[in-house]
Amino acid sequence: MNVTILKFPGTNCDRDVAAALERVPGVRREIVWHTQFKRSSTDLLVLPGGFSYSDRLRAGAIAARSPVMDVVRDLIDDGGLVLGICNGFQILVEAGILPGALLPNLSTRFICRWVCLRVENSRTPFTNLFSEGQLISMPIAHNEGRYVSGGSLRELRSKRRIIFTYVGADGKRGEDANPNGSDGAVAGISNDDYNVLGLMPHPERASDPLLSPYGTEHGHTLFLSIANYVRGRA
Repeated sequence: MNVTILKFPGTNCDRDVAAALERVPGVRREIVWHTQFKRSSTDLLVLPGGFSYSDRLRAGAIAARSPVMDVVRDLIDDGGLVLGICNGFQILVEAGILPGALLPNLSTRFICRWVCLRVENSRTPFTNLFSEGQLISMPIAHNEGRYVSGGSLRELRSKRRIIFTYVGADGKRGEDANPNGSDGAVAGISNDDYNVLGLMPHPERASDPLLSPYGTEHGHTLFLSIANYVRGRA
């Protein structure tokens, strides 16, 4: 599996993603500056976390208008896989590739902690090694992570495009379990064809048991799911 990790000015999680992918068998990964990205034979394009263009205007707004996003759209239209993590999710939303908006957390504070998630759809390229309804742990680190659907929440649910939600340890959604106040406790959504995933938590930081207080590697499972899908498609 060939993976390209796209780097914008201010991106700071590119090496974390590369390190996480190093543990996935058969993966060849490279970090590419946004002006140099070409379609080539990329199986997965990752837009990692960080603060692209220092989050000027709005988080992800300037990167979303970069010429490279036309190449990204072409890749998506041809069925290529795109994973946007945190700032990458913000970029995909600002570019209109995914619906809604990502606004400042209700607490108005930067939040950095581990959260509990529920897998809402395990039949996607990103989640095929999870079980439906499985509870997993990943960390979040964001100031503008509150997902607002803009009226599309019902459609997202009906089409099963909500892939991850924030829940408590009991698996239930609630105000206390929703760290940023997202509509429907949304933590990750896909496009209609399920080949694009925008995810606010960081799977690359949940890919090594030594770095997880829970001894889990649920982020690693997400990357393994992608590799499993690509092998099956090949």
